[in-house]
Amino acid sequence: MVSALQDRLGVRFRRIITSSSDGVPPWLGDVAAGDDAGLYKPTDAPWVVHANFTTLVGGIRALLMQALHPGSLAGVEQHSRYEVDALGRLAGTTRWLTILTFGSKSSIAKESARVNGMHSRVKGEYTAGTGEVKPYRAADSDLLLWVHVAFTDSFLVTYQLYSGSTIPGGADAYVSLWSQAVAPLGLNSCPMSQAELSAAIESFDEQGLLVVNDTTLRVVEFIKRPPLSRTARFAYAFLFQAAVASMPKKYRERLGLKCLPLWIVQPVTKGLLRLMRLAIGDHSPIEEAALERLARVGQTA
Repeated sequence: MVSALQDRLGVRFRRIITSSSDGVPPWLGDVAAGDDAGLYKPTDAPWVVHANFTTLVGGIRALLMQALHPGSLAGVEQHSRYEVDALGRLAGTTRWLTILTFGSKSSIAKESARVNGMHSRVKGEYTAGTGEVKPYRAADSDLLLWVHVAFTDSFLVTYQLYSGSTIPGGADAYVSLWSQAVAPLGLNSCPMSQAELSAAIESFDEQGLLVVNDTTLRVVEFIKRPPLSRTARFAYAFLFQAAVASMPKKYRERLGLKCLPLWIVQPVTKGLLRLMRLAIGDHSPIEEAALERLARVGQTA
């Protein structure tokens, strides 16, 4: 009976993050396909971090951090359907993350080409923090770098705070190994350690490239209250608090975000994520497909 309940809850959970009516990720076949081990194995830091439920918090934090850069925000505001199809946009990001983490190199190349094709159509103008009106393309190296460092820092920090587990090889291993995933998008130079990651984020701020305006606040308000079911909204509110609490104080203050102290948020979030894992169970179609592919090609370690 417990297993049946976990299966039902697991399907409901995956419906939300994959935007699939049956809860089966549409890209499951992409993860299963191929004849190589891909970029990462189960013992590698990116696999361990991205398989953890802390990604639910890290994803929210990444969106909040990315919103601080008006160029990154312009691409979302001007070209995405985030207000009318928030779950569809979530599914697209989930697809990229899971294929790059768990897929074969052929599937990674295919997915990267899909994302590059989307990026080629995203362009326009934005007002920088310096007041200068600048043209942009989603494929610009500075925007790719900001999205990457905000993403990497968010997933790393939330894992460190809320997982209760260590990272194989430590934080630097996660940062350096995950950098391989963005090379196919055209970002060939990026931080290779946690110290370099923090320095890169500070560099954007010191150059005056990060700014909060009316558009920023509107997007942040949407991230705070996305269109979810009543039950999902209840859990999301806690995850949002956890994301905000994990941010540097100066950035959450600029975004007008308040949260409970981390000493309260941290144990509550750990408990909530454990409860969610218990409710849903350990069944992960994506990981199972990746492990089956690894076994098929004789590379399980």
